[in-house]
Amino acid sequence: MSIKVNYNNMMQHALGARGISDAELNEAQVLARSAHANAEAARGKGMQGWMDSPYDQDEVVARINATAERIRKTCENFVVLGIGGSALGPIAVFTALKHLYYNELPASVRKGPRFYVVDNVDPERMNALFDIIDVNNTVFNVITKSGATSETMSQYLIITDMLRRRLGDKARQHIIATTSEFKGNLIKLAKEYDYETFYIPEGVGGRFSELSPVGLLPAAVVGIDIAQLLKGARDMDEQCSSPDIARNPALALALLQYISVKQGKNIGVIMPYADSLKYIADWYSQLWAESLGKETDRRGNVVNVGQTPVKALGVTDQHSQVQLYNEGPYDKVITFIEVGNFRSDCVIPQGCEQYPDVNFLCGHTLGELMNKELYATRYNLTRRGRANYTIYLDKVDEYHIGALLYLMQLQTAYAGEMLDVDAYNQPGVEGGKNAAYALFGRQGYEQKAQEIRSAAPDDKKYIID
Repeated sequence: MSIKVNYNNMMQHALGARGISDAELNEAQVLARSAHANAEAARGKGMQGWMDSPYDQDEVVARINATAERIRKTCENFVVLGIGGSALGPIAVFTALKHLYYNELPASVRKGPRFYVVDNVDPERMNALFDIIDVNNTVFNVITKSGATSETMSQYLIITDMLRRRLGDKARQHIIATTSEFKGNLIKLAKEYDYETFYIPEGVGGRFSELSPVGLLPAAVVGIDIAQLLKGARDMDEQCSSPDIARNPALALALLQYISVKQGKNIGVIMPYADSLKYIADWYSQLWAESLGKETDRRGNVVNVGQTPVKALGVTDQHSQVQLYNEGPYDKVITFIEVGNFRSDCVIPQGCEQYPDVNFLCGHTLGELMNKELYATRYNLTRRGRANYTIYLDKVDEYHIGALLYLMQLQTAYAGEMLDVDAYNQPGVEGGKNAAYALFGRQGYEQKAQEIRSAAPDDKKYIID
């Protein structure tokens, strides 16, 4: 496994008094072992079905690859309609593994359809999509487990109305449903209209779904080797089978973050130094925030726990955020993601000899510049007592991305055990959904609508016209 974790800069020998002592880490290993045991005991049960994803999908992978091959030959565009994990996962893997200007490449180079993800209901964005695609030559992948996700189903209604008006009965050939096999609205619609369908396992929630058909189908359509994604996840799972933090990187990172939260470090910055990994940070932010940000623990005690994730990109955000990280409050842990070998590089040519403060760059590569800036940023943060650790990837390919996703999912699951919260529910999200349903007059939400109507109106004193 060419993924390494270096957490020297979390420890007292690097940070001084603001770091974690060896004694503190050793004492907390009892908690880590318990978290590991609990996660393993629940493997494949309830909402931990995602832990089986690397192992039980041979048949579905074969069917996905066959469908993807057909789509690559017959359509110009592939559009994912989804939100949350149903969108962030496909975006993250696509951006990580395909050309950074994939859609602008000629079809002869792409060898696959242009790829879009519509993950919001901004009307301008939806209409803008119609300005650049021909729906007659597009396949739409509708992803919602429940088939009741307002945003995704609104998009579905718009798309299917347009397709049926243009194509009649052939509209069904342009829709693929990824949903629950046993319940919900979308599976009923899929059966009624004979859509091709892939199933989201019942024990896999949205933010843990990228290694299920939710993410595997979009990845395969653009030519990503999904078997290698799953192999990377499988090998990471094997590496994390040990309850010893010295051998289990996901468990070590969960424990370090847990101790950091107890120290008051309530912000977790994730900062990859590679444009290809930019949206891995977005995906991880949802995973970490929705899983761990909870009002109550499993026993019903009010705890209001959770570490706020912040997305940053090296080196871009050295010029926008790092000032705060260096000199602001000591309330952050920075996770760097380093890439050892970029897929391509650029040599900085000779020039500007009369300007030594520019010419010193000549003869080096952009890859060198990227990673030396990472080292410099990490050094300066550590020198100032700022907690940070580094996840190192030898390279960005299917195998390593599969391993990285699984590492982060395991880290989140272990952290949930340490915090004693349900890492798989999202009551805070449901509250907002229910209020929106009530505002639209949805049947069954009359009491919530009355509650909203009874709320005190805004005081004009605090409104500036």
